[in-house]
Amino acid sequence: MNLSPNALTILEKRYLRKENDRPVETPEDLFRRVANAVAEAEKAFNPEISQEQLDCIADTFYQLMARLDFMPNSPTLMNAGRELGQLAACFVLPVGDSMEEIFTAVKHSALIHKSGGGTGFSFSRLRPKNDPVRSTGGVASGPVSFMKVFNAATEAIKQGGTRRGANMGILRVDHPDILEFVTAKKDNNELTNFNISVGLTKDFMEAVAKNEQYNLVFEGKIYEQISASELFDLIVEHAWQNGEPGIIFLDRLNEDNPTPELGEIEATNPCGEQPLLGYEACNLGSVNLAHMVTEDNRIDWQKLDETVKWCVRFLDNVIEVSKYPIPEIEAMVHGNRKIGLGIMGWADLLFQLMIPYDSEEAIDLASKVMGFIQEKAHQYSRELALERGSFPNIEKSIYKGQQMRNATCTTIAPTGTISMIAGASSGIEPVFSLAYAKHVLDGETLVEMNPIFKKHVDTLPPEKRKYVIQHVVEKGTIQNIEGLPELWKRVFVTALEISPEYHIKMQAAFQKHCDNAVSKTVNFPYTATKEDVRRVYELAYRLGCKGVTVYRSGSRSTEVLTVGKGEGKKEQPAEKIYPRPRPKQTIGITDQVKTGCGKMYITVNSDNQGLIETFITTGSSGGCSGFTEGVSRLISLALRANIAPEAIIAQLTSVSCPNFIRKKATDKTIVGKSCPDIIGRILYQQLRVNGSLPEDVKSLLQAGWTEQCAALETTGTMPMSEDDYLQLGICPECRAKLQFAEGCLSCQCGYSKCG
Repeated sequence: MNLSPNALTILEKRYLRKENDRPVETPEDLFRRVANAVAEAEKAFNPEISQEQLDCIADTFYQLMARLDFMPNSPTLMNAGRELGQLAACFVLPVGDSMEEIFTAVKHSALIHKSGGGTGFSFSRLRPKNDPVRSTGGVASGPVSFMKVFNAATEAIKQGGTRRGANMGILRVDHPDILEFVTAKKDNNELTNFNISVGLTKDFMEAVAKNEQYNLVFEGKIYEQISASELFDLIVEHAWQNGEPGIIFLDRLNEDNPTPELGEIEATNPCGEQPLLGYEACNLGSVNLAHMVTEDNRIDWQKLDETVKWCVRFLDNVIEVSKYPIPEIEAMVHGNRKIGLGIMGWADLLFQLMIPYDSEEAIDLASKVMGFIQEKAHQYSRELALERGSFPNIEKSIYKGQQMRNATCTTIAPTGTISMIAGASSGIEPVFSLAYAKHVLDGETLVEMNPIFKKHVDTLPPEKRKYVIQHVVEKGTIQNIEGLPELWKRVFVTALEISPEYHIKMQAAFQKHCDNAVSKTVNFPYTATKEDVRRVYELAYRLGCKGVTVYRSGSRSTEVLTVGKGEGKKEQPAEKIYPRPRPKQTIGITDQVKTGCGKMYITVNSDNQGLIETFITTGSSGGCSGFTEGVSRLISLALRANIAPEAIIAQLTSVSCPNFIRKKATDKTIVGKSCPDIIGRILYQQLRVNGSLPEDVKSLLQAGWTEQCAALETTGTMPMSEDDYLQLGICPECRAKLQFAEGCLSCQCGYSKCG
């Protein structure tokens, strides 16, 4: 098996069966376990099947995964052939307008998260805030208030011990509480386990185009008339600010609803690619297009055909062998038998064919490839129907009078972790970076590169190769490297180098040939305007997309999408700040500490606005004494200039001194790693004494304290939560930078979180 070191790490950490926290299966064992479990479904459809035939099918499933040609969604890899047995990734639960229905949905979502799935909800049926409640005589708290209840429940549960819960919250654009919903995530610390999207309608989009008033209604009652354009501008503004909310086009979801007699589609799964009825679930899998190429770099249509054939059978089998958290879901899943076959490695395929992502040639090829997959998936679903029967609800579907095994066959889902296992680019996204630095033990840094880009770089002379690699790791781009072929610069482009219009054109090309929807993030540079976001939303509507997620790099309080060192973000010149006068009275403490240079006395004073000054003296004479006095004065100046203490602490605790290191080897009573480090620790302790730590920690996170936070966490001085690291844009597991794509935060180590 051609697994990368990173893939092996991910499998060991998240997928391989463990006992006493140690893996007791290999990757080969894992794929055998999954293949054998999924093949067991054959017995249900053909009781007379021989063991030899069963082994042959299981081996075909195994080869699909072992060759990295196909990967099912993570719950299938984790749970197939094991006691939990829940193999579906996507669920939608109904939320009715009563306390009983709301908390039933909370309970059901908890069971789904525990089993490894993600949940989507429409809160549009909940009455508006302050509406009277007849049964109690009180007033309703509204959809956003109850979303916080769902969020808190999710926070308390880890999905099967390996995946954190994720939710999608949707509200119709005509709901009376839509303004509160649109602004619900303006604070990144709110609804941390939710992605949110506004459900737009055709009527609303027409009102926007005509600059007309729009009614906010609930159960036929008009609550208010507002400007459609102003509401659309508000949605755009908040998406521009931090990527929330996204949008989905409800009418378009229902135009492709395969079972309209069973109900209206109101919601999707957490990343938006799977529209579902209440209590529906869908299991997903993705073909690795990077492996569907001949040796002379042409698409291998025959191999793709054969792969799709077996993938459809595999996913239909998964429905049969999966366990479901509640009976209502099991009934809906078996009634409609929806599957979602998608792709990964699209950017890799374009690299292999030397076709630029942002070109009409790539758009045309996307339509051709996905059209082929769609046609073949439907063909093999019909063939399975002849063998096994159509899905039970077919007479209530658009396939009435036909043969079809699955109500839907194709979905383009996020493939964050499974694409890392396969060594492929994610979904239909362009690559985020051509190379990245990975920090390992003993301070060593390893460089991992896109394998196709690496093949080209390896043809360069050694010195040029070394320079290109270093430049790409630091800057994230090859565009300004002299001496490289222009074709390379045209083909090897990254997400932020592609115009938003081409992001949408690509999404639309795939959507034309997809039963369900497409998970895709439109990445903007930091300098993008609100008008840029608005144009993308309007283009997505015109081109037939079912929803849009956008992200402007650097738009959150801490940078998530960072390429190179500071690329793409332009800082505005700040006004000069001068310190306030020293107050006449202060209160404080003095600490005596032992350093590598002798004793040091640190006084930290505060006034009614917080820390205000320091006085530092040492027991030694000479350079250190003058140095510490200078440090003390600068700290006091910074505090009186209203610089956040955490920012000062972050700088101080990052300083090391060789004298400390040498003396600590023989004197264990010495703490810290330098005089500034010790000063920073004392300042931090005084923050705790003042009782202002919670707010200070928020400021600290906004200040971008990373390695220092991790160091303090390690010593037990300041434990940090997973959300603390996420606010920093730092992976809670390996401390590397996170990236935002397909509606999820993800890391190359395999960590991911949606919402």
